[in-house]
Amino acid sequence: MYMVYILYSNDFDKYYVGMCTDIERRLQQHNAGASKSTKAFRPWKLIYSEVYENRQEARKREKYLKS
Repeated sequence: MYMVYILYSNDFDKYYVGMCTDIERRLQQHNAGASKSTKAFRPWKLIYSEVYENRQEARKREKYLKS
């Protein structure tokens, strides 16, 4: 199971779109500063997620949302 998610940083009015298999762990990583691309805009909150059965479908949706 793969998830595509959207995070929001209220402090910086920024959105981030990503893909993972464990959304709770991934959100913790973003808020701990483990991701270079989101480190500067903490804290993040999860505002949306979708579930996909395979990586290809999830990646396709992630790319669409990022475009």
